[in-house]
Amino acid sequence: MSTGQVLIYAFIVLILFSYVRKFLKNKKIEHHDASEVSKKLKNPNNILLLDVRTDPERKKDHIKGSLHIPLNQLRTRQPELEKYKNKEIVCYCRSGNRSLNAAVFLQKHGFNASNLKGGITEWNYRNQKQH
Repeated sequence: MSTGQVLIYAFIVLILFSYVRKFLKNKKIEHHDASEVSKKLKNPNNILLLDVRTDPERKKDHIKGSLHIPLNQLRTRQPELEKYKNKEIVCYCRSGNRSLNAAVFLQKHGFNASNLKGGITEWNYRNQKQH
């Protein structure tokens, strides 16, 4: 087997590993669509929306009442969330990928965390359709 073939096989294995890892993460986390989260927000005592996008993204648009902790700061700012351990923390980002990582991280640290499927993009789309 040539070096080129070994590199190609290694690349394929790496891609497969990445997809399997993402699939397993997805399986462990509950995903809510925008309408489910809207219903949950009718009783805000049981839910916290966590925006894990960057500061510039947050400045453009956000879901009213959400807490903002960018994903790259979540590890160091986790203690700020301790007071919400009795709530479901629904993480959101632009499309649902970063928020999935945030939800996995929070779940590993004992939080009841879930993901807003489709992120704020889906949230805005659903809310525009309803108006």
